[in-house]
Amino acid sequence: MTDLAQRPRPIAHGDIAINKTALPRSRHLPGEIYTSPEIYAQEMQEYFFKEWLFVGRAEQFGKPGDYRALRLLGRPVLIARNKEGAIHAFHNMCLHRGVEVADGEGNARSFKCPYHGWTYDLNGQLVGAAYMKDTEDFDAATCTLPRIHLENWRGNLFINFAEQPKPFAQATEHLERDFAILHSERCRLADITRTTLNCNWKFFHENLMDYYHVGVLHAKTFGARFSWTPENLALQSGGGLTMRYLASPSTPDGISLFGKAPWLEHEENSFACTAFYPPNMTLFGRIDMVKIITAWPLGPDRCEVSIFMMFPEEFFAHDDFENKVAVYREYQKAIYEEDRSMIESMQRAMSLPNYVPGRLSVMEKPIHHFLGSYIERMFGPDA
Repeated sequence: MTDLAQRPRPIAHGDIAINKTALPRSRHLPGEIYTSPEIYAQEMQEYFFKEWLFVGRAEQFGKPGDYRALRLLGRPVLIARNKEGAIHAFHNMCLHRGVEVADGEGNARSFKCPYHGWTYDLNGQLVGAAYMKDTEDFDAATCTLPRIHLENWRGNLFINFAEQPKPFAQATEHLERDFAILHSERCRLADITRTTLNCNWKFFHENLMDYYHVGVLHAKTFGARFSWTPENLALQSGGGLTMRYLASPSTPDGISLFGKAPWLEHEENSFACTAFYPPNMTLFGRIDMVKIITAWPLGPDRCEVSIFMMFPEEFFAHDDFENKVAVYREYQKAIYEEDRSMIESMQRAMSLPNYVPGRLSVMEKPIHHFLGSYIERMFGPDA
């Protein structure tokens, strides 16, 4: 008997948010939840500009001066490591006319606005502004790029646009409790894959927590090496989830090309776990790797997906490491291309006048929890 025939180890439940409509009586949500520009704008304010958002790995900023300029949710963001080694995030807008002071990624001693030359150091402090000495009451020493809150959980960087965000330790409490065993701080980034999908951002994460479809859509990839029951789901407050199940390593034959992570030697090869961290991050753990996936909204019906693949640092010394990583990457792409056709088909249905939301299965317990929490937060407890 293989270890995939065994049942996943149960996990402790978190703070459970009770939905008004129980799962056996529930339906999926109406199409406008996935198509309405007004609802999308409300999501930005209620979720994305209030919650902690995963933006990358600390190792991407390995040396003083390393930086990345991003555009997230329509906002330009600059992340940089200063001379003292601290990583900070700023609004990437010159204090003069709002032009972005940095572009792309690389290493720099300072950031110079390409329009009028205002220059900022790695702490965001204005250190040069030509022809401003005669401007009344102008003091460069009081001018700094506005900071964005940035925190680090086990090598993973999160930002928060809110002026007074929820304390980070509190926000990541269930991640630390349930996923510290993955030791992502002892892993290194091996690959980032990005793609754009023609679907609402919620659909992408719903698909990742939808184990109902695995044995059907993914029957020829990993479906036969997967086992899960709703009892192995822990519901977290705010729509978050922690799941344990059985799954093989993410290779075509289900055999790891590296072996077990040193800290998971006591686990079976079928060890697998997942977290959904609202609003837009899903974390996967396997016996040999950690994967973090985000879906950044680009509008009601489009999102950009980023997949960060990490392996224990010890694995980087393996012979033919890059070719082995490529096997994981290509297998991953094959699975997500299977998903793409389905979730983009769902998105097209949402705008049709004859679409009627279907009933939920007991296997859709994760989606029921996520969407129930979403409706309560967006529209109130009596929605």
